[in-house]
Amino acid sequence: MIRRLVALFAGLWLYGFSMAVMIRAAVGLDPWDVFHQGVTQHVPMSFGTVTIVTGAVVLLAWIPLRQRPGFGTLSNVVMVGVSVDMGLWLLPEWESLPVRVGAMMLAVVLNALASVLYIGAGLGPGPRDGLMTGLVRRTGLSVRLVRTTIEVSVLGTGWLLGGGVGLGTAVYAVAIGPLIQAMIPLVNGWLPGFTPSGREPVTPSAEAAPGVN
Repeated sequence: MIRRLVALFAGLWLYGFSMAVMIRAAVGLDPWDVFHQGVTQHVPMSFGTVTIVTGAVVLLAWIPLRQRPGFGTLSNVVMVGVSVDMGLWLLPEWESLPVRVGAMMLAVVLNALASVLYIGAGLGPGPRDGLMTGLVRRTGLSVRLVRTTIEVSVLGTGWLLGGGVGLGTAVYAVAIGPLIQAMIPLVNGWLPGFTPSGREPVTPSAEAAPGVN
């Protein structure tokens, strides 16, 4: 359990920090962060605060889906938002395009590692992933269709609100799944028996476990 908690909190903090790196890179964000950034253009809240509020609202949507949050779910709502704000406070704004592209690539890799740690802890899905799994269970639709619908919706809404869409958005969409799949054995080697949900071995597919959201 101690190792699981270490993995949980390390994963959440690293996830928020990777978000901050990607924001500072300013070459496009993942779909949910496009939405978060778009909202910050219209409300007097920090990026992290918007992330926390969005997570809490999404968590309320679990009620009709009869999803039960775990300790990791509740920790996710708060810690990722705090971590991204701290990262934005610590990191400078980069002017050089090659540096920004390199930072974006590093952010995607860190995001994948953070996701594997968090998922592997098996202490509850993130609010956004829980929304996906709840909808899949209640509607009988495929994971691919439900996740694509959710992410296209939040990406489009975020873009209309002024969120940053660009090269980073495409790289994240293409690379995050394979990176997570490639890193799963590393976590299994460090702590045999890690589980993505507390029920099964850590073998989530690339489409079913693209992040800790």
